[in-house]
Amino acid sequence: MDWSKKNIYGKVGSMRQLASVRRAVLDDGKSRNMRIVDVNNGSGLSFTVYPDRGMDIGECSFCGIPLVWLTPETGGPEFYESEKFNWLRSWGGGLLTGCGLLNVGGPGEYDGENHGLHGRVSHLPGRDVNTDSRWENDRFLLEVSGKVHHSKVFGENLLLTRKISTALGDNSITIEDSVENLGYAPSPFMQLYHMNFSYPLVDENSYLTATEHQIVPKDDHSASGISQWDKITSPVPGFAEQLFYHYLPADENGMAKIKLVNPDLKIALQIAYRSAELPLLAQWKQLGQGEYVIGLEPANCLPEGRQANIDKGMLKTIAPGEIVNHKIIISVEKLS
Repeated sequence: MDWSKKNIYGKVGSMRQLASVRRAVLDDGKSRNMRIVDVNNGSGLSFTVYPDRGMDIGECSFCGIPLVWLTPETGGPEFYESEKFNWLRSWGGGLLTGCGLLNVGGPGEYDGENHGLHGRVSHLPGRDVNTDSRWENDRFLLEVSGKVHHSKVFGENLLLTRKISTALGDNSITIEDSVENLGYAPSPFMQLYHMNFSYPLVDENSYLTATEHQIVPKDDHSASGISQWDKITSPVPGFAEQLFYHYLPADENGMAKIKLVNPDLKIALQIAYRSAELPLLAQWKQLGQGEYVIGLEPANCLPEGRQANIDKGMLKTIAPGEIVNHKIIISVEKLS
């Protein structure tokens, strides 16, 4: 298909016939009053951004094929419960859930404050939320951007700025983040991109593939399944989750890559991320009934809580005035 401006000129009444960014507000259940932004890029790729959930991305499909795993119900930010593992009560799954910025992994008490599972960034509403669709040279771009302020009086003052973009006819979504320390003291800085894939993309015969690299299991149970890290079966009653840490090499552009392939549907999804700032990818393998999901999670830390990262020398800090940039590209392709 020729998606050039020259070819399209005069053939449509509005570019919304081909690609669109549409803002709306939900009106039912635990998601009531949540803002959403639906993006359709005309190539069969569509997704929904949640500005009130830390600029996360929920639903996503390609050519009518759902790609992601969703929990029973996504809760708005007012349903956040910070105690222990209660983050799970309002988590929606989806294409992208942000984890951090002061804790990733299990709960713990740090600096006199209790930090729950995976931190609070995913439950902070975005501000300065903007949407845009425009021609730039010969590409029709679609963008959603916003800012998430992770702050506390006498505590951290971190600003996450996110831009999510695609283009008419493209098969990819680009996520560009910057995190700035607006405070006057160094701050712990933990960030993980929790991406969750499920049926029908994930199914018996689906598999993961990547260039040869180091893989480290989280624990003994995960180690027992490391020889099958790349294999996917049908749902297994009572499956106990496994977690593997991948240290993927970067290509000539500084991007590390891993691919999820479904040979029966003849599609493949690839995650590419800049490994200089995100040195590891956590693979969450959960093949239970209902909880049937493969998580692919680029991160700057281990998803084991802040204390474990301190003990293992993995805890990142961000200095006053420092800005850290992250880049992730999610792409889908049809296989011959």
